[in-house]
Amino acid sequence: MDTTHPAAAAALTAMGAVGAGDRDAWLACYAPDAVLHDPVGGSPLDPDGTGLRGTAALERFWDLTVAANEVRFEIAAVHPAGDEAAVVASVSARFPTGGSAAYDGVFVYRAGGDGRIVSLRAYWDLHAVLAALGG
Repeated sequence: MDTTHPAAAAALTAMGAVGAGDRDAWLACYAPDAVLHDPVGGSPLDPDGTGLRGTAALERFWDLTVAANEVRFEIAAVHPAGDEAAVVASVSARFPTGGSAAYDGVFVYRAGGDGRIVSLRAYWDLHAVLAALGG
């Protein structure tokens, strides 16, 4: 697994920050104008599916989806190419309500020239996760 490729390194650092619950470290991984599609196709936070753009939108994403929860990634593979890296991972999340969710996904990170993430496109089944949570 190539962890020295800039996009791979940024992806793994960002995922590690999520697992550690470190908002500042996670935000530092992203360029100020980064676009987050998590998941691709839209969500309640991104109803039109155009992505969440910029630091303020990423802060809101963290505060509403990560902050109160325990989220872990189990990395199966990292495939870097060009300025991107596709990370294949299983995700587990535990919520303060006692609920939990687990799912597999492919997370495609693109890094800019400074090594920070300019784009994340996360492919996972939002509807299956919401159904598992009773939503």
